[in-house]
This record gives sequence, C-alpha cells and structure tokens, in this order.
Amino acid sequence: MTVNHGGSTISVKGESRITPAGYILRKYKLDELPELWNVFKGDMSFVGPRPDMPEYSKKLVGEEKKILELRPGITGPATLKYANEEEFLTSVDDPQKYNDEVIWPDKVRINLDYCHNRSFFGDILVILKTIFGRG
Repeated sequence: MTVNHGGSTISVKGESRITPAGYILRKYKLDELPELWNVFKGDMSFVGPRPDMPEYSKKLVGEEKKILELRPGITGPATLKYANEEEFLTSVDDPQKYNDEVIWPDKVRINLDYCHNRSFFGDILVILKTIFGRG
C-alpha cells in the first residue's frame, strides 16, 4: 500500500492505494511470509485468530475478549471463510459498513467458536485447507 494513504482499515480489491508490487504480494499471499518469523519466535501460531486492528480489538466485550488470550495465527477458520474478502467487498455498496456490521461480527463468532473448540487435529485440518484449498 502507499504510505499515508489515509484510507480505511479494510482493503477492497483494485484500490488505487495498493501498489503493483503490493498487489502481487497479496495475491500470492507472499506478504504473509514475514509472519513465519513471528511463529518461530513464539509470538504467533500457525493457526489461530488473525490479529485485528487495535480499533476492532477494543470493541470486543465480555466473553469475546477470550479471543485475545489466544496466540494470533497466520491462518484460522475465519481466515478460510473470508479468504476472498477484498474481492467480495468490491460487490457491496459500502465496504466499511458491511465489514463492520456483517463480516467483523461473524469473524468474532468464528474465532470465539475456535477458542472453545480448538484441537490439534482441527488445527491440522485448517492448515491442510489453507494449503490445498479453502473448501
């Protein structure tokens, strides 16, 4: 993305603030590679809730805050469901509003479910779906 773009915290496919190099990095998920270092340092996990922007994390209330107790992950169930989020948001009238009212609450629900039901074999399944297909 361009520096000091002044845009929103969500991205929509085809935005002018996404540079050509950034487009390629994001398309092939190469922008995620530096996060492997964070996994090896122990700051992140392969599977877990994706870290939110601080303004979203501050909106979590009650039991939802349990999500913050988990180590953030490179991938997770919500990541799989919304793998094409940027592309999808191009089809709605107000991407920011749709994200705030539909996508983000759904991600919170999915991440809370993951928090309560996570397992080693479930994480393996998420990793396999991430690598071989999001189906």
